[in-house]
Amino acid sequence: MQSVRLLHGSGVELQRVFRIQSSRRLGHTGESKAPLQTPTAILGGRMDVLAHQALGALAAAGRRIAGESGLNGALSAVADAAVSAAGADVAVVRIADPGGDLRLRAVAARSEAVEAELQGSWFAAAELPREEIDDRDELPPAVRAAAGRVHANAVHLLPVWIAGRPAASLEVMRTGDDFGLEELTLARVVAAQLSLALVAFGGRNGSDLAPASPEHALGIAGEALAAGQDEARVANQITHLAGEATGAQAAQLWRLTAEDELVLLVSTGALGVAEASENVAQAARRGLEEQSAVTVAQDETLPQAPTMVTVRLGNPPLGVLQLFFSTRTPPSKPVLDGLGSFGLRAAHALRASERATEMSADLERTESLLAVVGQAIAHLSLTHTLDTVADRITELLRVDRIAVYLRDQGRLHAAYERGLIGPHETVAERLLELSLGPSRAQGMLHVTDAAADLRLGAVRDALLEAGIEGVVAVPLLVREELIGMVAVYLPLGHVPSPSESALLAALASQLAVAVQNARLHEDVKRLAAERERALDAEAARARQLTALHEITSSFATSLSLDATLDAVVRAAVDLLGVDAAVIRLPEERGDQLVARAAHVSDPRLADALLPLLERPQQLESLPGRRLFRMGKPLVLDAESALRLGASYELLVPFLEQGSTAVVIPIATPAELLATLTVVSLDPGRRIGPKAIETALAVGGQAALAIDNARLYQQQKRFSDTMQRSLLPQHLPDVSGLEVGAVYESSARVDVGGDVYDFLVLPDGRLAAVLGDVAGHGIEATADMALAKFVFRSLAREHPEPGDFLAHANEVAHEELVGGKFITMLYLAVDPKRNEVAVARAGHPPARLIDPSGKVTQLSPQGLPLGVDVEQHYEEIREPFLPGTTVCIYTDGLVESRAADEQYGDARLDAALAAGRDLSAQELAEQVVADCRAFGGGEFVDDCAIVVIRRR
Repeated sequence: MQSVRLLHGSGVELQRVFRIQSSRRLGHTGESKAPLQTPTAILGGRMDVLAHQALGALAAAGRRIAGESGLNGALSAVADAAVSAAGADVAVVRIADPGGDLRLRAVAARSEAVEAELQGSWFAAAELPREEIDDRDELPPAVRAAAGRVHANAVHLLPVWIAGRPAASLEVMRTGDDFGLEELTLARVVAAQLSLALVAFGGRNGSDLAPASPEHALGIAGEALAAGQDEARVANQITHLAGEATGAQAAQLWRLTAEDELVLLVSTGALGVAEASENVAQAARRGLEEQSAVTVAQDETLPQAPTMVTVRLGNPPLGVLQLFFSTRTPPSKPVLDGLGSFGLRAAHALRASERATEMSADLERTESLLAVVGQAIAHLSLTHTLDTVADRITELLRVDRIAVYLRDQGRLHAAYERGLIGPHETVAERLLELSLGPSRAQGMLHVTDAAADLRLGAVRDALLEAGIEGVVAVPLLVREELIGMVAVYLPLGHVPSPSESALLAALASQLAVAVQNARLHEDVKRLAAERERALDAEAARARQLTALHEITSSFATSLSLDATLDAVVRAAVDLLGVDAAVIRLPEERGDQLVARAAHVSDPRLADALLPLLERPQQLESLPGRRLFRMGKPLVLDAESALRLGASYELLVPFLEQGSTAVVIPIATPAELLATLTVVSLDPGRRIGPKAIETALAVGGQAALAIDNARLYQQQKRFSDTMQRSLLPQHLPDVSGLEVGAVYESSARVDVGGDVYDFLVLPDGRLAAVLGDVAGHGIEATADMALAKFVFRSLAREHPEPGDFLAHANEVAHEELVGGKFITMLYLAVDPKRNEVAVARAGHPPARLIDPSGKVTQLSPQGLPLGVDVEQHYEEIREPFLPGTTVCIYTDGLVESRAADEQYGDARLDAALAAGRDLSAQELAEQVVADCRAFGGGEFVDDCAIVVIRRR
């Protein structure tokens, strides 16, 4: 084959390749002194010596292979030819061994050291690629390592497959620039020679490969072509391989189009006469019509190539291959037969490349669909989904006007539009009607000339105003439900290809699902947000109700003003999310507001904030006290806080830094009861209108609680005063005796029924009485007074316990009404005779504690006073030696409860025994304290205890 066929390509590329090769092989450091200017100059005979040298190397390699007696010599010739022809620094030839490994059998390099270093290199046959590779990351590791050892920048691996099996590889490497197109073409020719050498020497080297022949070489080349993937590359390879294998002067490949036209795809070499092109084209057409797969003709218009061989590609034919020979003698019959087989394989390769192209389009379409679906899944955003789909459609269909319409309440609305103006939504409504009508083709409507289409006559004005010339519209359907339409607006007369139509249909199908999913997702997000807002509002209301309940229940359970105030400030801090709150109440004189309760959310801030919050505030300095009584809050700023002075003035530095403070009135329409000041130090958590509204609600509830607490305290003080007026003001002073007494009022505001009294009898004994009147309130007070009167009037005349209770019962029976009664215990202590006498009328027993701590119950029998007349009351007398103690009490002590358990007799006896060495008053106080601790700090009923100790 002549050099012209090998040098087909860009003139600039030819010049670069020849200069590089010349500088390498001839030792030049720059470009050749006579560089080639154009391919025409080459064809005119001024060919660079390097081109001849490259082709000469190939010819020499062929002669060496033919003249070698063994495969090793042939492989060395192939490696040398690769270095020389392709301009490589290193060429490596690997051959498959019986074990399935590709082992290095020949290497050509400019350095013997490099050759030695690469010896022994190998890789598994399974790693041999089907296609040529120049990407270092895709090379087998052994080849990549070899390239690294020789510091190669450019590496190209050419695989050799024979009969469907990995046979060999040719690897060319160099440290300079990447290999050019012509250099790679020469390397491919060398790789073809390698395959021929393997076939030629296969039988003599223990291989099952048949000896090489021209027709067999064409068969091998045809099989290689059948694995082609790229249509242009396959066509180029078909032309070059046929020319190389047959020694043709020139070659051309014609392709038959769907419109039955022949199109020239590849042309190599030169025919020499321009007028011959018409004859050549006609000959190509005749080749399609000939019965024989290969025809030979002589053409006198082609002086340089008078013999023309036409090869039909496939049956039915896809095209023809024309080979032009420089002699009038046609190729041998075996070669012509081989060309027939080659034509069939070449047709198969072209069909495979077509399918590969279609597959590539399908893959691109699938990639687009996956991109749409992936984006939709990743973001689940309607806006993002529409934008992604529009980008893909405009990119793949090469258009710039598109709209996605969604249906809402029976009409289309543009959810996304690009490059559109005017009333295109009106046009879209008509397009949707047509696409859903009987004329639609699989749901897709294509209009090439919108202005001339009679179906769009009703919207022609809108068409013209919107500038719409052509359109492809596809309805968006999800499970037969119409949700919208996608429309691509095309230039006048534009016809989308089948691939583009398929792509648009597939995208529309995925878009419909993605839009529906995005809509559902946004609906779910909206509902979730609404639910979240509702839950937040409900939680806020719940917190508010909880806070108000805590304020109310604190008073209801404790009946304590201090507990109520503490509950208010804690509820305010928790409910409003502020840092601190303080309640100030007017002092007794009414001119100052004094802090009564304060709470700081962060204990670490308490030491710094509490001194600022607990300072008193002058009441008269508050502005608008009438507005305060009306429930109007005061929002503090630095200026107003400075003007108010006192504790508010101390907040000025915080307010200047963005903190907020609000004074909430706690008032009735007639009176300012207190102020609640809330402070938020964080500028990012300012106390806003909603928080103030909530604070006012807290203040309103607090006003009720505080007012009730004040009234309760007033009533409580009155009832306690009444109660204590009936009790002795001083304890008796009797020689040899210690007397102690404690009275504890319950949380009720009514006067209780417990009464006790002492009287020193004429004989020196100490009489003590302890009674418990049934009921509470005013009637109980009257009965207490009766009990005290009876004791004072009868004790001197009837000093003995049993006799006293019998007479007291007669009075009680006469005076008490409504079935009321009084329990009473009477005792007389004689310090001279060291004796104690006890009688009781339905009252809890007395306790006698000896010096060792032993506790004995004194339980004489007798009904409560006032139950029945003529009662006899048993009397018990016991020694009362020094160190002995007697204790009497009301049932409010032993019946004090913790949950479902009473304080009881056992705990009382234990407390008395533990305090046997205490004074009478200390013992009484300790027993009451122990009982209070057991009950949680509050008594549910009044209780009284009297302790008498013999010194």
